[in-house]
Amino acid sequence: TLQTLGPKGDLPNNFETMWRHTIQSTRYLAGNASLCRQIATHSPKLGAESNRSKEKASENESFMANIFRGSLVSSQVFPYPDVLTAEQKELTNSLIDPFERFFSDVNDAARNDANSKIDDTTSTALWELGAFGIQVPSEFGGLGLNNTQYGRLCAIVGVNDLGLGITIGAHQSIGFKGILLYGTPEQKEKYLPKVAAEQVYAAFALTEPSSGSDAGSIRCRAVKSADGKHYVLNGSKIWISNGGIAEIMTVFAQTEQVDPKTGEKKDKVTAFIVERSFGGVTNGPPEKKMGIKASNTAEVYFEDVKIPIENVLGKEGDGFKVAMNILNNGRFGMGATLSGTMKKCIEQATEHANNRVQFGQKLKNYGSIQEKLAQMNILQYATESMAFTISQNMDAGSKDYHLEAAISKIYASESAWYVCDEAIQILGGMGYMVDNGLERVLRDLRIFRIFEGTNDILRLFIALTGIQYAGSHLKELQRAFKNPSANLGLIFKEASRRAASTVGLGGTDLSGHVVGELLPYAKKTAHCIDLFGQSVEELLLRYNKNIVNEQILLTRLANAAIDIYAMVVTQSRSSRAVNLNLPTAQHELNMTKALTIQASDRVIKNLQAATSSHHRSLNEKISTIAKTTLENGGVTTTGILDQN
Repeated sequence: TLQTLGPKGDLPNNFETMWRHTIQSTRYLAGNASLCRQIATHSPKLGAESNRSKEKASENESFMANIFRGSLVSSQVFPYPDVLTAEQKELTNSLIDPFERFFSDVNDAARNDANSKIDDTTSTALWELGAFGIQVPSEFGGLGLNNTQYGRLCAIVGVNDLGLGITIGAHQSIGFKGILLYGTPEQKEKYLPKVAAEQVYAAFALTEPSSGSDAGSIRCRAVKSADGKHYVLNGSKIWISNGGIAEIMTVFAQTEQVDPKTGEKKDKVTAFIVERSFGGVTNGPPEKKMGIKASNTAEVYFEDVKIPIENVLGKEGDGFKVAMNILNNGRFGMGATLSGTMKKCIEQATEHANNRVQFGQKLKNYGSIQEKLAQMNILQYATESMAFTISQNMDAGSKDYHLEAAISKIYASESAWYVCDEAIQILGGMGYMVDNGLERVLRDLRIFRIFEGTNDILRLFIALTGIQYAGSHLKELQRAFKNPSANLGLIFKEASRRAASTVGLGGTDLSGHVVGELLPYAKKTAHCIDLFGQSVEELLLRYNKNIVNEQILLTRLANAAIDIYAMVVTQSRSSRAVNLNLPTAQHELNMTKALTIQASDRVIKNLQAATSSHHRSLNEKISTIAKTTLENGGVTTTGILDQN
C-alpha cells in the first residue's frame, strides 16, 4: 500500500533526519513571528527551479486525500454542489410520486420480511416502474438517470423497505454496474436491455468462504482454453445477494497471466460476465439471515462453466481493480438510502414524543428526549449531505471520490444504527414490539456495517490510502533534499507553511467558503485540518513503512478524517441554505454548529490518541489483553466465586 514512499516502501534515514531538522526549525520560527512572515512571504517560487526533477507526486481533486498532506483543495465541497439541470430536477420530481405510491399501495415490507421473499406481484410492479434500470441509458430501456437522481430515489426506498432495497441495489448498484463502467459496446447492447427492462436479475459474485474482506485471495479459478476462445470457470461464491434468482452475474476469478516482457506467469483476478444459461451454474438454498430477509442471499457454484472470451469484463488480470471501482462507485447510494431510513425513524420518534405523556408532561418537554432527537437529526443531516456531495461530484465528472465514498458508507451505516436504536429507546416498550416496524429496521440495518467492505477494513483503507498520497509528496521532498540548492523553493515553501501555520499566519482558511454565522466554526474545522496533516506527517516519519501494522493508530486517524468530512459538508450545505434564503436555513445552521463542536473535539482526541506516547502505552496494553484472551480461548479472569 505504501510502496510510493520509496524503493522499498520507506523513506531514507538521511531524509528523515533532514526533514526533522526542518520541522525543528519551524518550531524556532514559531517564536519569531517577524522572521516567519519574511520566510512565508519571500520564499523562492517553485516555478524558478529549472533544474528540479520532473518527477512529481500525483495530484488529485479529492478534498480528503489532500488534507492527509495538510493541503486544502476545496473544489469538491465548497460551494455545495448543485449539478442537476432544471430538466433533470423536473424529471426526478415526476418520479417521486409513483415511487412513493408503489410503496404505499403495493409493497408490504412486513409481509416481505415474514415470508423471506418478495412476491411476484410486487416484483412485477417494481419492474414496470423502471426501478431495476434507473441508471441504464434510455436507449437500452432504462430510465437514464444520473447518480444524484438515483440517490433521491434510493432515499425513498430507505424510508420504506431495506430488504427490498437490497434486491434493487444488488441488481444495479453492483450486479451489472461493471457492464455500465467497463462493458464494451457489444456487451452493453447484449445485456443492458435485459437487466433494465426484461425482468432478468443480476448479481455481483466476489465473496468466497475463505475470502471475505481480502478480495485478492479468492480461489475461484478460470482457465483459458488452448485455442484462446473461452475460459472454464470452477469454484464457489458465498453470501451472494440475488444469488438464487440472478441470470446474469459479474464473477471474479483467478486467471493465469503471462508478463509479455519477462514471460513470468502469475495469477491475477479477472472479471467475467457469466450467464446461468452457460450451464454449470447452480446455487444453494436461500440463507437464513438476521435481517434484510426479503432479499435473496445464496451460495453460488460454478462447475466447468464455459465462458466466451468476449465475456471478459475490462482487461484480463484487471479484475481486482474492476471490483473495487464497482464497489466505490456504488457506496454513495448507501448513504442516500440510509438518510431516508433515518428520516423515517426520526418521524416515528417525533410523533411519539409529541403525544406521549409521562409524569404529567409530554416527552417532548424532557431534556434527555430533546438531546436524543437533536443528535438523530444531526446525524441524518450529515449523512444526507455527504451522500449528495459525492453523487454530484461524480455527476460533474470527478474521478477522485473513493475516500469520500468510503467515509460516507461508514458514517451512514453507523449513524443509521444509532438513530434507529434511539428511536426505539424513545418509544420504549412500543418500539420493541414487532408491529411497530422499528424492530425490523434495526435487524435490517445491522448488515450495512459489514457488506460492501466492512467498516473496520474501510477505516484502514481510508487511512492507508490517504497516507500513501501524503507519502508520495514526502518522497518528492526526499528528492529535493538530494539537491537542496536547486530545490530551495520547495523546501522553504514546506517549512514556511508549517511555521506560518504554527503562529497563526497561514494554514488552512475556510472563511471565504462559509456564511458569517459559521466563521468561528469554520475556524475550528481549519484548525482540525492543520492538526490532521501534521499528525499524518509525524506518524509517517515515526513508523515509516511499518505504519501499515499500526491498525489501532490508523483507525484513530480514519475516525478523525470522517469527522472532518462531516464538518465541511454540513458547513457547505448550510451556507448554501442561507444564501438561497431557504426556510430551513437557521435549523441547518444550528445542526452544523452542534456537529462542529462535537466533531472537532473528537478529532483532537483521536489525533492525540494516534500520536502521543501516553496512548502508545495504552495501545500496547490493549494488544496484550487481546493476545491473552486469544491464547486462552476467551475470558481470562478468575471467577469471583472461585477466588480463595
